[in-house]
Amino acid sequence: MPEMLYDLSGKRVWVAGDRGMVGSAIVRRLAEEPCQVILAPRTKVDLTRQDQTETWMSQAQPQVVIVAAARVGGIHANNTRPAEFIYDNLMIEANVVHAARRMGVEKLLLLGSSCIYPRLAPQPIQEEALLSGPLEPTNEWYAVAKIAGIKLCQAYRRQYGSDFITAMPTNIYGPGDNFDPLGSHVAAALLRKAHLAKSEGARHLDVWGTGQPRREFLHVDDLADAVVRLVTHYSSEMPINVGTGDDLTIKELAELVCEVVGFTGAIRFDPSKPDGTPRKLLDVSRMRALGWEPRIDLREGFRRTYDWFLRNPGDIRTPEHAAA
Repeated sequence: MPEMLYDLSGKRVWVAGDRGMVGSAIVRRLAEEPCQVILAPRTKVDLTRQDQTETWMSQAQPQVVIVAAARVGGIHANNTRPAEFIYDNLMIEANVVHAARRMGVEKLLLLGSSCIYPRLAPQPIQEEALLSGPLEPTNEWYAVAKIAGIKLCQAYRRQYGSDFITAMPTNIYGPGDNFDPLGSHVAAALLRKAHLAKSEGARHLDVWGTGQPRREFLHVDDLADAVVRLVTHYSSEMPINVGTGDDLTIKELAELVCEVVGFTGAIRFDPSKPDGTPRKLLDVSRMRALGWEPRIDLREGFRRTYDWFLRNPGDIRTPEHAAA
């Protein structure tokens, strides 16, 4: 077992973005640790405002900060709201990271995204691929902001010796996801569309793109567990990938979702809509070297997610300051 580098016992841990899918999962996971979780009420703290962020942090005095706050969304949201995606994410990262250094935070983990990597990066994608080629145009605004966040943490490590780390999760899904058809990522969008198709007795399920791109998916509770392992066992300026090491085509994903939901109609693909990056599979060897492995397989993960969706039919979230 790798050596523990940071002990959470008795620490005040702030999860920024606790209302989002990822942030709320991290809060649930931290309940198993001997630490005190503190939260910033959105009504009092706008993380895009430096003054509000610094004032709250000076009062709360967190010793650990986990940055899961971000503006997130799928291809449509990125394409239609590029200014919001780059500005809000840049501001959140800059304000939280800078305030953390000023307040003497002992450990900070900033969550990025696998979309930071070049569109045609060699597969599986190693962390060293960062900035080695052009980005995927459909999400470059979000990707540029997240790359800036990585570089910000690296710079603060080098100049100030701050123990700030960054992690790059693959595609995340699970309870608390955003199921808004215009703002959601592919996993949540497919699940909602399959549910509506089944409920309405539709004969077809229409899916954007050709169905051929390959994607990797990680359940949010597995990501939350990985976050705790990183905070306690990782300290380096190198970003670290978090994923499963396995992928499947969008066509296979759609078939799996339909099976879980119970939709038996045909699946139709619309090649006039964008596919996005052809393939995005992460090399997770560094994460596995820390003694961490995902525990929830894809079918079971989608079954749990669908059960949650059925219990929360009105909980369709706008991707604002949600989880990365």
